Amino acid sequence: MMLSRPVVAALLAAALFGASTPFAKQLVGQTSPFLLAGLLYLGSGVGLTLIRIVRDRSLQLPSMPAGEWWWWLAAVIFGGVLGPLLLMVGLAATTAATASMLLNLEAVLTAVLAWVVFKENADRRIVAGMVLIVAGGVLLSWSNASGGTDRWIGPAAIAGACLCWAIDNNLTRKVSAQDALFLAGSKGAVAGIINTTLGLAIGAAVPSWTQAAPAMLIGLLGYGVSLVLFVLALRGLGTARTGAYFSTAPFIGAAIAILCFGEHASTLFWLAAALMGAGVWLHLTERHEHEHTHEAMFHAHRHVHDEHHQHEHDFDWDGTEPHAHPHQHAPLTHTHLHFPDIHHRHGHP
Repeated sequence: MMLSRPVVAALLAAALFGASTPFAKQLVGQTSPFLLAGLLYLGSGVGLTLIRIVRDRSLQLPSMPAGEWWWWLAAVIFGGVLGPLLLMVGLAATTAATASMLLNLEAVLTAVLAWVVFKENADRRIVAGMVLIVAGGVLLSWSNASGGTDRWIGPAAIAGACLCWAIDNNLTRKVSAQDALFLAGSKGAVAGIINTTLGLAIGAAVPSWTQAAPAMLIGLLGYGVSLVLFVLALRGLGTARTGAYFSTAPFIGAAIAILCFGEHASTLFWLAAALMGAGVWLHLTERHEHEHTHEAMFHAHRHVHDEHHQHEHDFDWDGTEPHAHPHQHAPLTHTHLHFPDIHHRHGHP
């Protein structure tokens, strides 16, 4: 099965984020949840900003439409501030393997919001996969709660983080045509500064470099580079399907926690893994093809001159692809395999 570039981007994003969870777990207890979340995002923000300076030789803001800035600000608050904080609280009250598997709920909540609130299309195969992932999440929470009602705090906090990231994912889709490096870097910088400031304000000690450096490196790879790839996947797959591919992240995190850090995996854990694995397989094998019509559209993003980009240029062009500039799409009706990417947000009968 040949995987498209957006699918590969989504899977690589999942791999990096999934690996970050068990490694971040090793840092829990050394500093406050606020400060740890801040360091993770500072690593993302600082690292990606430096990469952007090298690439562009400047820090010029993108020409984003005014309305999209509000979508992006809300995405930063939910995904960059509230989500990481709840995850750190959850990691302090549960094992890294269980936490990693519970993070599959992000894909489910992302899809539900995409379908119900943002009216993105979903077929029965995707819905069935989500049901299996939810069932696996319920089993994980049940196994973690065997010691009393207080044992629900960890799963509940992680579920709250998943909800915040689901909102973030749907809001980020609104701006996914913009520069992915800017989107990920600015989120990391803002979220890192806010969470670090809050952590220090409530009395957390200033961390040493031996504490800060590992957290920032984990943040750069697991939050920063992962988010860049996630935004690229959003452009090509839409929110629900990107979330579905991204749901492979917890398996990677759980495998690392068990194989590298010696955590115990119960029978219920493996049953939950089987259910979630079956759900992800349904997502990976989905095919969506029908006749559809593209309405006239005017926007700007990096592109090549494929069947959806047959426009003329009003400037001297040296033939380099991909390139970015404002361009007009004429109405077009055709049939091919597709996902609800930035060019396929049509309705379905």
